[in-house]
Amino acid sequence: MPDGEKMKYKNNQQIFCYREHEVEPDIRVPLLHFNLFEEVEGIRHCFTTRGGGISENEFATMNFSFIRGDKEEAVLENYRRIGLAMRTEIGHFVCTDQTHTTNVRKVTEVDAGKGVVRPKDYTDVDGLITNEPGLVLSTFYADCVPLYFVDPVHKAIGLSHSGWRGTVNKMGKVTIEVMQKEYGSKPEDLYCAIGPSICQDCYEVSRDVAEEFAKAFQGYEDEILWQKSAEKFHLNLWKANEIVLLEAGVLQEHLAVTNICTCCNHEELFSHRASKGKRGNLAAFLMLE
Repeated sequence: MPDGEKMKYKNNQQIFCYREHEVEPDIRVPLLHFNLFEEVEGIRHCFTTRGGGISENEFATMNFSFIRGDKEEAVLENYRRIGLAMRTEIGHFVCTDQTHTTNVRKVTEVDAGKGVVRPKDYTDVDGLITNEPGLVLSTFYADCVPLYFVDPVHKAIGLSHSGWRGTVNKMGKVTIEVMQKEYGSKPEDLYCAIGPSICQDCYEVSRDVAEEFAKAFQGYEDEILWQKSAEKFHLNLWKANEIVLLEAGVLQEHLAVTNICTCCNHEELFSHRASKGKRGNLAAFLMLE
């Protein structure tokens, strides 16, 4: 099982707590939790590691992808174990259909189990929101950015996947706007988090991608980009998403920004870049109690 105590952090800030949940005798599931969300009553959340599941080979061991070649029964068992860790059942998870869009879907009890024990009847969904207790919003990662949203006033939550396309199109802002429309959420009331994902040191992009970000984040170019060569740049997705959320009205004291890189920690976390595509999926989970 990957050892969370050996994980490399980009700074010494106490953003996360690492816990091994004993879900059954001799079965422990190691998970990451945001310290910020420990202040918020009525929610459960986590970000997974590679440990605690039964998948094998490049999927070892806690993989949540059904479509990368892993055995279905292994993925289902991994979900069952996460369900135990979150004190819920496998039929309460609701999954995205991630294609790097900024589409956000409002989910209700009729969506329970979709993507795990029931087929999804939607496509091209990278964000989920709900105000119904018991539903576990579920999004998936192997370097891209997880975005968590908690509205303790209106008792609503959101969870969105934001790769470079989602980030340049400001998925964080879009998610907040949908929560405002559906639940009356106010940005200043939200507690938000940017989850484990690839860091700037590890994330090299081409000039065309860098130019899209320079256009979308005018005035912030020096904060999110540094040039390696004529055609290669390094992109800071953490900072870009922080800028998006702060500009949308989230308060700095209500925002947690990751200091864990998936690529730097590829033995503990799945990384598409580090594994050259031979990997499983991590997951972010969020629910209202």
